[in-house]
Amino acid sequence: MKLSLLEGNEAMAWGAYHAGCRFFAGYPISPATTIFNTMLRILPPCGGTVLQAEDEISALGCCIGASMGGLKAMTATSGPGLSLCSEQISFAIGSEIPLVIAEVQRLGPSTGSATRGADGDIQFMRWGNSGGMPLIVLAPVDIADCFTLTAEAFNLAEAYRCPVILASNKEIGLTRESIDLKTLRWPKRIDRSPPSGNDPFLPFKSLPGKNVPGFLPIGGNHIVRQTSSTHGAPGYITTDPNEIAAMLERMKQKIEADVDKFTFAEAVIEPKAETMILCYGVTARAAKAVCNTLKAEGKPVSLLILKTLWPVPENFIRQKTEQVTNILVPEMNLGQYVREIERILKHKHIEFLGQMDGRLITPDRIKEVLNDKFAQ
Repeated sequence: MKLSLLEGNEAMAWGAYHAGCRFFAGYPISPATTIFNTMLRILPPCGGTVLQAEDEISALGCCIGASMGGLKAMTATSGPGLSLCSEQISFAIGSEIPLVIAEVQRLGPSTGSATRGADGDIQFMRWGNSGGMPLIVLAPVDIADCFTLTAEAFNLAEAYRCPVILASNKEIGLTRESIDLKTLRWPKRIDRSPPSGNDPFLPFKSLPGKNVPGFLPIGGNHIVRQTSSTHGAPGYITTDPNEIAAMLERMKQKIEADVDKFTFAEAVIEPKAETMILCYGVTARAAKAVCNTLKAEGKPVSLLILKTLWPVPENFIRQKTEQVTNILVPEMNLGQYVREIERILKHKHIEFLGQMDGRLITPDRIKEVLNDKFAQ
């Protein structure tokens, strides 16, 4: 057994390394900086590159360039930095460039409180790009998730040629936990697929049976056209409505149609429970404690912890909530993901517990709201 005492940010860095990441660019920002620091210790000795850019815009631009050249690339930031990255995220989506962004959230808005956590960027992660195209967002709960979900994020970025965001926060990122690394179940590493056949390479032509194009790096033996403007399969800029519509529909479907294949979650369904706590992130720890307490008191409630936030795993949510009537959604914000739950489960009684003041939502607070809103 090999026990390690690590914080969540360090675990993300090591998860990236084991997923094959060999390029990291970033700009120091609390509470994400220790990802940068850990990568600085890990990557150079194994031939990788760590670059401090002048700001978050440049950092993500460097990651885009490295990924175009064939490297697995990652950056790390917090809410103010993610806001600056919006244009580069749009570029990566439009150009179908795989990369990973670790977003260690802190209390906002604006500069906010650098030493206080929150989950206030959840909607921005999904909708903070021009055009509103989908991307993938995963949310770790603890240090084990920081390892494995980071590896999964790289796999998804490679498989779907898209940016993937890890929705961590200060409490997850800077909390040290003991972990037996040998108990972790590492996903099999996935690399981006080359083009198929002997036909001339078209940089945005889908692989057979998929909505994802094959990939060749810039600077290799083939001419690779790359653009973030609207384009067709050859990569030339176009304003043809039919060509544009086909491109955008393919980019939308390649992610949303496959969400059932990468829905990560934990579910504890109590057979006779009419009430469920539906949550994500660090708040799931408090929810677990509440469920254990109520079960010991003979008043069990079910629990659903989502780790794939975007695209919304609608089929999975409907399936897991079939037996319950009441759903409590606690979030460290003023109401962001609860809107998706209300949209999907219109026939359920849904209550929201929001808190955005720099403090964690406690088990006692969740229990209090359950007792107030749903008769136990």
